[in-house]
This record gives sequence, C-alpha cells and structure tokens, in this order.
Amino acid sequence: MVIVFAGSPAAAVPSLHALRASRHHVAAALTREDSPQGRRRSLTPTAVAAAALQSGVPIIRANRLADAATEAVTALRPDLGVIVAYGGLVRVPLLTIPRLGWINLHFSLLPRWRGAAPVQHAIIAGDEVTGASVFQLVPELDAGVVFGQVTQAIGSTETAGHLLDSLAVSGAELLVRVVDAIADGVARGEPQHGDVTLAPKLHLPDARLDFSEHATTVLNRLRGVTPEPGAFTSVDSVRIKILEARIADDEAELGVGQLVLRAGEVLVGTASHPLELVTVHPDGKKAMRAADWWRGRPADAGTVAR
Repeated sequence: MVIVFAGSPAAAVPSLHALRASRHHVAAALTREDSPQGRRRSLTPTAVAAAALQSGVPIIRANRLADAATEAVTALRPDLGVIVAYGGLVRVPLLTIPRLGWINLHFSLLPRWRGAAPVQHAIIAGDEVTGASVFQLVPELDAGVVFGQVTQAIGSTETAGHLLDSLAVSGAELLVRVVDAIADGVARGEPQHGDVTLAPKLHLPDARLDFSEHATTVLNRLRGVTPEPGAFTSVDSVRIKILEARIADDEAELGVGQLVLRAGEVLVGTASHPLELVTVHPDGKKAMRAADWWRGRPADAGTVAR
C-alpha cells in the first residue's frame, strides 16, 4: 500500500523505520515545522523530519493540518494514513483522503488514557500495566475501533521517558502487523470497552511536587513528569528540578516538605515516609547530586520545600 505517515517526536521514529522496512511504500512524512530549541533557540527539525531526511522520505511540514497539508496528501493518492504522536488533530477533509482512512498508534490500552499524554498519566495514576493500541481514527478523540494492542508492565522506578521509549519499539511492531492485516483484508476492528479516562497534555504547574501527599504518590508524579515538563519544587523561592528521588530507608518522621541532611542523604518529608532526593537541578546551575547542592547553600538557607 501507499502510506502517508504523520508524526513528530522521537517516539514516532521507530514506527517510521518499521513501515519503511515493511512491504509498503511510505510516500511522505507529515510532521510539524522546525521550531526553536535549546538555549540558543536554533531552528531544529522534529525527530521525524530528521529521520525522514536521512531515509530519503519526502517531508510535508505543517503545524496545522489545513488546506496546504490536505492538498499535499491528496496529490500522493495514499491508500492509508498512519499517525503516531503528530501533535495535532486530523479532521475532515484530510481524514477522508486516504482510501482506507487513517489509523493511529496510541500509547495506552484504550479506552484508558485517551489524549495527548497517556504514558505520563498512567504512571502518575499508579497503573501497574499499560500498553499500546492501534485504532481507526475518527472525529471523536481516540474513540475508533481497535485493531490490536500490546501490553507492558510499568516498572516501579520507570519514568515516562523510559516507558515511552520502550512502547515506541513494541508499538511499531504492532503497527506493521496491523498495516499488513489491513492490506490483506483480514483486519478486524473491535469497539472499545471499559471506562474512558482522559490524558490531557501536561503543563509546568502539573509537575510541581506536593509533599503533603503520600510518598508513593509524590514519587509517581515525579516519574510521570520526567523528563517533561520536569518535576520541581521551590526552596527559598528558587525553583529546584528534582531529577531523581526514591523512598528513603530512614524511618524518622519529618514535617511535610521539611528538608534535612542525614548520613549524607538529603531527605524531604511527605505525608508518609521521607523521600531521598538523589539528583537535583537548581535554576541557573548544572544538575548535581542533592547532597552537593545542600552543602553548597548558604548557612541561613531555608529548609522547607514548597
């Protein structure tokens, strides 16, 4: 089949490579426009654009899937559209351009966690199992029939970044199996069953840690927002990113948000066990071991994280 692929971040690249290695033809990669990145705000292509350029796949850049993108896709006369984390909605008329419509690789076990940040929300909620689904794209958000799923346990220390990297690979394998089945006329879509939960995009306020919660709940949020938007707290009105933490072996009770240095470990109090801060990144400085950050602070520095 002739396929148009739509995707933007690194999580979509394994799917692009898998489709290129399949018996199908990827006619173009539809991706978001280059955007300013890094401290120098240099214009940088998306991960999919970079991969497509290296592979010789024509690129269609568009932040909105409007008239220009629709015309470019129509000219390719695709049999199927495949979308993986493009970063925008496919609406009519583009939705109806491919002969067989569009399918979407989504990183959750639908209908759980429909939306832009399924992996992050699964970890924040304390889910023990997640996965990936390939479904038929319809106008309603992530609601189409499901052609296939894979499941995966969520490790107790796994961050959203680690889990997404893993699901991107297993999801790409699932995606090609579904595309093959569609081409052979044997794909069977099943309606979604179960309770619908939503996974909206996370913003910076969602990444602030609330130490009045149970230690496991705090840690789940930290893992769920790592690497983006990045867990943080504030000490003396200075934002401190928390890159790594764990439940402390120390059983001593600490006040909520209370910070102490004990036996070379920086501990912070929660509603249950203390957490040990392992690696932090204070604003304006480099990432460092939490104990080094603590020892480098002024003698009268605050001892409460808020």
